[in-house]
Order: sequence, then structure tokens, then C-alpha cells
Amino acid sequence: MPTNVIMPQMGESVAEGTITKWLRKAGEHVDRDEPLFEISTDKVDAEIPSPAAGTLSQILVKENETVAVNTVVAVIDGEGAALAAPAAEAGEEVAVPPAPAAALPPAPRATASVPTAAGGPTAPTAPAAARSSPLVRRIAHDYHVDLTQVRGTGLGGRISKKDILAYVEQRQSAAAGRTAAARQPLVQPAPATVQPTPSASTLAGPTQVVPMTPMRRQIAERMVTSKRTSAHVYTVFEVEMSKVVEARERQRDEFERRCGFKLTYTPFFVRAAVEAIKQIPVINSSVDGTNLIYKRNVNVGIAVALETGLIVPVIKRADEKNFQGIARAVQDLAERARNKRLSVEDVQGGTFTITNPGSFGGLFGLPIINQPQVAILGVGAIEKRPVVRDDAIAIRSMAYLSLSYDHRVIDGAVAERFLGHIKQILENWDEPAL
Repeated sequence: MPTNVIMPQMGESVAEGTITKWLRKAGEHVDRDEPLFEISTDKVDAEIPSPAAGTLSQILVKENETVAVNTVVAVIDGEGAALAAPAAEAGEEVAVPPAPAAALPPAPRATASVPTAAGGPTAPTAPAAARSSPLVRRIAHDYHVDLTQVRGTGLGGRISKKDILAYVEQRQSAAAGRTAAARQPLVQPAPATVQPTPSASTLAGPTQVVPMTPMRRQIAERMVTSKRTSAHVYTVFEVEMSKVVEARERQRDEFERRCGFKLTYTPFFVRAAVEAIKQIPVINSSVDGTNLIYKRNVNVGIAVALETGLIVPVIKRADEKNFQGIARAVQDLAERARNKRLSVEDVQGGTFTITNPGSFGGLFGLPIINQPQVAILGVGAIEKRPVVRDDAIAIRSMAYLSLSYDHRVIDGAVAERFLGHIKQILENWDEPAL
């Protein structure tokens, strides 16, 4: 019996997803719960398992296309007749992806997937209360778009991320065209031959234009929004890591034997940051208009670098965990992030973030605040350097710690005290790792 594969809903506020990669081809056999395709949403990237065993008979949504949740994206063991999603059985309309235009080369998702998604000045307008997700409304705010001018292609006229991006791109292209036309000379020589316009993804001389991946677009949107929202200020401390290095070297073999994974430096920084937040709770707050919201739970986000970008899974209630619990949470989240096994809940609710450019050799970085938080800690590489101790030159393991903070909430003195607490904890480390 044929089984429909649908776009899952990865969280309450997630209304759509982008298929970034098919892990099986049409005609291939798949087992139940075997990874079938990868998706990207505005919350998380994930691998989606096959709902049944059989032959993948049809792929209805191509890679880099965005569709609404509950849309049928493929059929397993189907003969082409069973295309109704569970929603259709309940009498609801199924969002079937539109066929791509013939002979069009690959292009950015916003224009190639739904060529009619963006409305110009003559496009029909949506109702006054346009249906859209929080992400769509944020994009509209950033690009000063009136959502009533955007034509939604989702169920019931819902405006999807694809629709708003297509509208923005069409508007920008039109503006660029008007500017170019204004700069043209009044008299031009006639061209000898008419050459086709190169597509966005073909080589044009020494350059190549490649559309951003869905994850890259999300990172871009969030980083630009953060810089517009927070008054970023930075401070940097140099910290001696000798006792931390000694503790790790002394305990790592026994730690790995007992816990089943390697002891890294990240849990030391998480533990120190959590203890410092207990002393300076404003670091664990957010801004709501003219109000400050202090968070009771310390939920620490750990930035994890992926091949396609960056994701920040969250250690929930890190203030209630001992060192081993923090280390286990760091290991679990990092591993699931790299294997695309994170849930939406794993990347939500963070109150403070730590990023580690030092893992790639960076001495320090000045990271952008992860909204709606008010601070982020950057951890530089740990390396041996000559320092002065008791009027003599000594070799010590040293690291730079940087704090990016929102000056609307945190003053320089508060930021310095916070980093001072972390420095004091790390330089006088006495907590066992086991």
C-alpha cells in the first residue's frame, strides 16, 4: 500500500520547511526509520526518517524548494495515484508544489520555486490581516514590506518565507533595473549579436554566483537583526589556564573511561560562566520594550560549527547541573547537532551563549549577540605564552576571553566584573571533573 511522506512540523510556530537534500533517489529501496531527506526550517535543521519500508516511487518536491508543513513531498511504494496527504482525508486542501518552469537554470529558492509568489504593483493584495509566521513578519519589518502587498501561496493565502523573499528580491531587482536604466547614455551602439543573460548560478568570467543555503539565509537575517537591535560593546580579558589544563590532563583518561566520551575544555568555560551569572544575574536577562526580564533558569547555548553554517543548541538549566552533567550535555548536543538529530526544543530558550573560535586557532573574536539575549562569551585558543610572574618571565597556558554585551542593559563596569568572576574561577580551578 502506498505511503505518503509529508513535510513534518518541527515546532508550533514552524509553518514551512525547505528540503535541502534527498538521501535516497526515486526507485531506491528505503527501510522504515532510515534517514530519507534533510530539511531546514527557521528553527532547526534535521534529518527526516522514512515513515515506512518500501520503494521510493516518487519525489514530488525537489531540493532547495520550500513547502508548507503537511505537504506531500514523496510517495513510497506508490503508483502515482495516491497523492493525498492525511490532511486531505480530513477534507483539507493539500498544498501540492508547483511544477518548475521549463528550461530554467538553477536559481535562488525565492525565485525559482514559486515564480508567481511575488506580487508587483499590480498583484492582488492579501487581506488586511495577512496570515504569516513570526519569521515572515520579521523579514517584512527588516525590509520595510507591507504584507498586504504580498500574495501568499500557502493554505488559505498564508504568506510563507518563500513568498516574502521572492517579493523582496523582485522589488530589489526592479529598483536596480531603474537605476541602471537611468545611467544608460541616450545613444548607444547597436550590439552585433544578442547574448543570453547569464543565470545566477553559472560562471560569468572569473566569478560564480551561488544562492545562499536556507541555513545561511537564516544566519544572515538573525545577525543583521541583532546588530540593528542591540548596542554592541566588547571587552577582552586574558586568563591563565594553567590549573584548568592541569586538571584536564590529570583526569581525562579516567573521565573518558567512566563517562564514555572525551573531556574537552568547553565544560570548564560553561561551568565558570554559570557561576559568574549567579553573581551578576543581569547577564541572564533580556529586553522587552523598556522592561528588563530576568531569567530564573540559566540556559546556556553552545555554538556548534557545521559544514553548512552554525547552530546553537541549548543546555537547559545548566545552573542545576554538576560538572559531569554539563560535560555530558555538551557532548550530546554537539554530536546530535552534527548528525542533524536536534529537535526544535534543543535550540530554543537560551539565555546566554558561548562560542569558541579558539577551536580553530583564533586568539579571540567579537561575536554578535544571539537575540533576545544581552551577552555572548567568546573563547579564544589556549596556548603557551611568556608572561611575567613575580618579576620573572614564565611560560604559562593562556587564553583570551571576549564578552560582547548589549549596552542598553549592561554597562562596562558590570561586564568587567562578570569577566573578572570567570577569570577568578578559571585561574583558581579546584572542582573535580569526576
